[in-house]
Amino acid sequence: MKFSSFALAACAIAASSVNGFSAPTRFGVRQHLALHMSTAVDADTKTALATAANEARGLAMDSIAAAHSGHMGLPLGAAEIGAVLYGSQMTYNPKDPTWINRDRFILSAGHGSMFLYSWLNLAGFDLPIDELKRFRQHHSMTPGHPEFPSSEHNTPGIECTTGPLGQGVSNAVGMAASEKMAAAVYNTDEHKIFDHHIFALAGDGCFQEGVSAEAACFAAHEKLDNLIVLYDANEVTLDKMAEYTQSEDILKRYEAYGWEVFEIDGHDLDAVEATIAAAKANNNGKPKFIKCNTIIGKGMEETEGTNAAHGEAGVPYVDKAKKNIGLPDGEKWYVSEGTRDFFAEVQKKNKATYDEWQATFAAWKKANPELAKQLEDAVADNVMPADEMIAKIPKLGEDPEATRVSGFKIIQHIAELVPHYISGSADLHGSTRNYINDGGNFGSGFDKTYAGKNLYFGIREHAMGSIMNGFAFHGLFKISGSTFLVFVDYLRATTRVAALSELNRVSYILTHDSIGVGEDGPTHQPVETVSGLRVIPNLDVFRPGDAEETVAAMVHSVTRKEGPTALIFSRQNIAQNKDMDYMARRQGALKGAYVAKKEEGDLDLIVLATGSELEHALVATKDMKGARVVSMPCMELFERQSDSYKEEVLPSSCTKRIAMEAGVSGLWYKYASKVVGVDRFGMSAPGNIVMKEFGMTADNLKKQIESMA
Repeated sequence: MKFSSFALAACAIAASSVNGFSAPTRFGVRQHLALHMSTAVDADTKTALATAANEARGLAMDSIAAAHSGHMGLPLGAAEIGAVLYGSQMTYNPKDPTWINRDRFILSAGHGSMFLYSWLNLAGFDLPIDELKRFRQHHSMTPGHPEFPSSEHNTPGIECTTGPLGQGVSNAVGMAASEKMAAAVYNTDEHKIFDHHIFALAGDGCFQEGVSAEAACFAAHEKLDNLIVLYDANEVTLDKMAEYTQSEDILKRYEAYGWEVFEIDGHDLDAVEATIAAAKANNNGKPKFIKCNTIIGKGMEETEGTNAAHGEAGVPYVDKAKKNIGLPDGEKWYVSEGTRDFFAEVQKKNKATYDEWQATFAAWKKANPELAKQLEDAVADNVMPADEMIAKIPKLGEDPEATRVSGFKIIQHIAELVPHYISGSADLHGSTRNYINDGGNFGSGFDKTYAGKNLYFGIREHAMGSIMNGFAFHGLFKISGSTFLVFVDYLRATTRVAALSELNRVSYILTHDSIGVGEDGPTHQPVETVSGLRVIPNLDVFRPGDAEETVAAMVHSVTRKEGPTALIFSRQNIAQNKDMDYMARRQGALKGAYVAKKEEGDLDLIVLATGSELEHALVATKDMKGARVVSMPCMELFERQSDSYKEEVLPSSCTKRIAMEAGVSGLWYKYASKVVGVDRFGMSAPGNIVMKEFGMTADNLKKQIESMA
């Protein structure tokens, strides 16, 4: 292999001792686990990895300098970690970046995205140098923060969208859970087709965010020992040095959770190699936490080790820094022939593992044809079309029923029709009613197994949302998670990422949907929440008005291809629209809005309603010959219908329109000139009394209609 003489000299100095890369006063390494250094890197490989680390630093510096934007600190400070992961310890095939048994790497500290782009290029993924040169530019493959492949970006090797701190490391927990589930469902005694690891690199910001603590507790409790988290411990946050805002012993914290913890010099290639190898090898029921002490912005003496190194403050010093670490003077985006040769050999090694797996997979597929078909459908997310699925679900009853109860009946059919569908709850299965009967419970201990379809997240809504996203990013299962609607704001950040990332494998079951909750009072009565969800782009919000609309809602949530769906269900019983055929209601709801009651004479009034207010609209207009009732369970879905259909349902010739929903009124003015809504917080009283006090009755709706000119 051919390396530049500058790089070789720099590597020799760096490799001569642990302190060649770091000041001895920085790292008083504690041995939380005795590591046998039999996995130490041989001299030639160490030189190759050290050279690659410096060249990755150079790629990051040049790209950030060209963009005059970005975060330089992590790519420079964690370069040795990247070298060991991509050059030695991870199993992947850049020619098949979606191989189902690849190791996953999540850059939780997504602001350091040039770390990831540099290593993807060096490792042989289809991410050309020219795309690194276009870092943060319009329509490039290298956006400011990593983005999961979608209609906007399709960068191979990006395993999830990161940037909001704490999310990626929590997504990694979901991926680890998904891998455990896949192994339990698909592996056999004769053939093991799932046995990969999940790696995440995170910084101080990720561990200060509370969601990472929630997810870490779940990971330890369910014994996800296939998860390896690397902590880029550089003692720096954006505003100040980290000591200004934190003083905890994070290793003791994670040890208390039930993780196996390590602490190393993150610039010592031998230590990084040995520790990751040990973490991979030890299937002891504990997720692994490796504190890698690093120097932020390493190699740029003007800023390294300070909070100034976090962003692009080092841009003026790029040329000097590159020269200091042994890169050729004046060459931009330099990668030596030796580094390319080294990673070609890494690819050969990984390809041999990949080919061996393919042979095992072929034998497994032949021996298990039905299971293989199930896996094929799960990977491709193959489900029958919505119109076929609604026909597979039997007609529901005609008695008044809460839509959460209807949802419980329907989810049993969904689980049968979509074998890779799973569900979970933030400690509310008994109330949200999304438990899959005979599905088993996921996890370790008690009555749980990793093949279980019901997840118990505990009272951790934020982590639930992140873990669900992790399942979706992993790409094998469809998952729904439940809580009371009023608590969805705890996981709003994760819902936004799901919508942004077009995660159609995710849906939310959100019950107790209005002031109809009653006695629990305003803390538990959502009024602004449904509208708050509706304004999130690419999130379909479905609030069905009876049991048959609930069938359409749940079917839509598992058949939609473009993004996630929020299902909004009532606590209280609501009447069924028995005057309309059940299948017509399902088909109409699948279009977002439909005529639930047609006028008997000339059309002179349109009443729009959704959810539990649909029954009031039907009763209030019973004797109004010219009144049409439009049920609109999903605004977003209706807006995607053809102009002709929208005109058919809401003819522009009829301008006398009124809408009713037990929530804030604002969004309804797009469709109606008058709205009967709830623009204040609720009160503690029985639900029917609260509804009456706030005008959510057929009598009040009729009165409001009569007051219209």
